[in-house]
Amino acid sequence: MFYSRIAGTGSYLPEKILTNQALESKVQTNDEWIYSRTGIKQRHVAAEGQLTSDLAFEAASRALEAAHCTAADVDLIIVATTTPDMVFPSCACILQHKLGATRAAAFDLQAVCSGFIYALSTADQFIRSGNFRKILVVGAEILTRLIDWSDRSTCVLFGDGAGAVLLEQSTLPGILSSHLHADGSYAPILSVPGNLRNGLYEGGAYLQMEGNAVFKFAVKVLGEVSEEALSANHLDKSALDWLIPHQANIRIIQATAKKLSLPMDKVICTVDLHANTSAASIPLALDCAVRDGRVRKGQLVLLEGVGGGFTWGGVLVRM
Repeated sequence: MFYSRIAGTGSYLPEKILTNQALESKVQTNDEWIYSRTGIKQRHVAAEGQLTSDLAFEAASRALEAAHCTAADVDLIIVATTTPDMVFPSCACILQHKLGATRAAAFDLQAVCSGFIYALSTADQFIRSGNFRKILVVGAEILTRLIDWSDRSTCVLFGDGAGAVLLEQSTLPGILSSHLHADGSYAPILSVPGNLRNGLYEGGAYLQMEGNAVFKFAVKVLGEVSEEALSANHLDKSALDWLIPHQANIRIIQATAKKLSLPMDKVICTVDLHANTSAASIPLALDCAVRDGRVRKGQLVLLEGVGGGFTWGGVLVRM
């Protein structure tokens, strides 16, 4: 029987940092208002001309290096993104070319902030089938280009970045289980309701969100999927070494930890420095915790995310 395990992690953040104080010149807000409601102090913003595939390339290269693997060894590339370079070809195909991973199949997956969870689960199934041995899974976003900078309810929340893992075939369990869900009836509370038609963009081009409704829904389903993952593996909450949730809002993270009876010192939080980077947030947080020594081999880690769609899910991992 085949299993999949995370062999290496990587991440990348654009050089430009936009602090809460800097936002005061763009919109009527201040650091205290933003931080007290979201836990965010700053966010990274992609440079003019910098593309999602550029961010993905940096994160993927670092994951390959950490896994002692070359691009030529990769069988498949999955990029989770809501902000691809263009309508087509996929960001994954563009990344494949930039990496020189000429053997790899490639496709994008779009599940917004749950994208990395969906992509990791998909990659796990491919490896368990025996058809692929090494899969590069990337979450990459440039969400700041979907933001109305005059809307203080949304512009303070988001940032740009990329995170990646190299998943490889193993005889020992790494990913123990994954749990994916969706409910399209909640689509109106978080969306970018635009589309291309006859060469023109129609509808709203900016992210729209009903903050209170999103908060309530996120806390509910993240708690449920955490319980689902632990129950499926006959594990108690106390078995968890780390929770790595989607980094959207510190209040959502704290509420989820409380439902699991987990102290915050067992929760990886990067929302203060990264803000909400959508599909990139979980792999970014994972890579930070791996590289600073908190997340170590053999530990039990629960990854979970929720995003527009609505989509949500969790992946239980033995590192």
